[in-house]
Amino acid sequence: MKGESKKYLHVGQAGDLSGWDYVLYRLFEMLPGALAWGTLILMFLLSWKKPIWIAIFIITFDLYWLVKTVFLSFHMKASWRRMQHNLEIDWMARLELLKWNRVWQLVIIPTASGAEDVVTDTIDSIIACKWPKERMILVVAQEERVMGSHVLGEKIAEKYKDIFGELLFTYHPDGVGGELRGKGSNETYALKEVLSKIKAKEIPFEDVIVSSFDEDTRMYDQYFSCLTWNFLTAEKPHRSSFQPVPLYHNNVWEAGSVSRVVASSGTFWQMMQQERPERLTTFSSHSMGLVGLVEANFWQKNIVSEDSRIFWNHYFYFNGDWRTIPLSYPVSLDANLASGFWQTAKNIYKQQRRWGWGVENVPYMLFHFVKNKHVSLRKKLYYTFNALEGFWSWATNALLIFMLGWLPLVLGGREFTKHVISYNLPLITRLIMTLAMIGIVTSAVIAQQMLKKTKGDYRSQRKMPLILQWILMPLTMIIFGAIPGIEAQTRLMLGGRFRLGFWLTPKDRVKS
Repeated sequence: MKGESKKYLHVGQAGDLSGWDYVLYRLFEMLPGALAWGTLILMFLLSWKKPIWIAIFIITFDLYWLVKTVFLSFHMKASWRRMQHNLEIDWMARLELLKWNRVWQLVIIPTASGAEDVVTDTIDSIIACKWPKERMILVVAQEERVMGSHVLGEKIAEKYKDIFGELLFTYHPDGVGGELRGKGSNETYALKEVLSKIKAKEIPFEDVIVSSFDEDTRMYDQYFSCLTWNFLTAEKPHRSSFQPVPLYHNNVWEAGSVSRVVASSGTFWQMMQQERPERLTTFSSHSMGLVGLVEANFWQKNIVSEDSRIFWNHYFYFNGDWRTIPLSYPVSLDANLASGFWQTAKNIYKQQRRWGWGVENVPYMLFHFVKNKHVSLRKKLYYTFNALEGFWSWATNALLIFMLGWLPLVLGGREFTKHVISYNLPLITRLIMTLAMIGIVTSAVIAQQMLKKTKGDYRSQRKMPLILQWILMPLTMIIFGAIPGIEAQTRLMLGGRFRLGFWLTPKDRVKS
């Protein structure tokens, strides 16, 4: 990236700009919400004024959804087969054919919860990995404002001394100008702090892979071996991110049915994206080379969704020469769990709304497409369509499928009931939606297979309840999908005090 466009690299919102740049960015912030609300409002108005039009639209949309469901189900099955295969590969044996022993793993665990058991479980899973710990730099990145953070650091230092090549602790100061309280500012501070250690060890930046993990991320035993193999065999390792599949299996038996279904739905979406690497971006825990991170000035510090924004930071810094390589290998995280059902449901909603706030990347992407003349028009149109269609679907599709099919019957009046389509509409939509249940069945079957493969304490008597819980999927798609999605887009559209800050998901591992 050169010249004028480079100064926009870490723009967080329209308020960071002025003049016509502010107007343009603000219009892009309003676009996703306007599309979602425009669709829903138009559905109501046309159901009243043009019910036959809407009836035809509903049937057409349901057919589209059926085709899309089948298409994505094939992707999900293919992704599961690939992940299952990768779990069985001896990645260290593969590495023996490459010059791998020059590689260092730099692992950053940003934490703000102060939960010792959560952090130590993550560190224990790293130790259990088949990777030489003397070639690993582990950084526990804490927040200075969290009470007891230094005490926690001392406990971890004592427990894990002399295990890693370096075990380091950083304490991100509070109230730094231009920063938002969140993961991005913490891990950026941490990485800048430890660069001197890397230089002191005379480790070339080209040999360092940086992994940013959520504090509850647990590794499967060959994660770093698989990551290193992909890094060393990539065509452009220093122009690539590396994305594992997030499974929410840490506390899967303690979490309730709603929490499991919502968490699994997120996993399945990431699995399907792994089969479409041309549109895959980073999410949650991810890895990349140190060289690119330093060049693009680390994670963005003034936004909530730094895990996906880091992809776009690099994409525009390197003028479109950046991609995300799917690892098709899992990491495991916590599903939402609180001390009671309603608090768990509240936490699930807030987490989904925070993920939905990833829509803040849409105006960033569109603004840079206008400013950056080095990215091809084809790529701009491709990413624009996928981003807008993706967030529009998130906010509207479940409502269109499960709730709005009856609108023409209710609002269309007597005139509509005279037409044959008024009698056939419920029958046709019911038939199409029944066929579309293939997606739910596929999800239930793959969820079972993943638990058998990745959870050592899986028991057959859990099989039937785990299958039956997927009956909740239509409800969860609306309450914990469409509604938090459209809330996030509405907040971005309104801007100002409606913007979301970073919400840290509580890590409660007691039974609800």
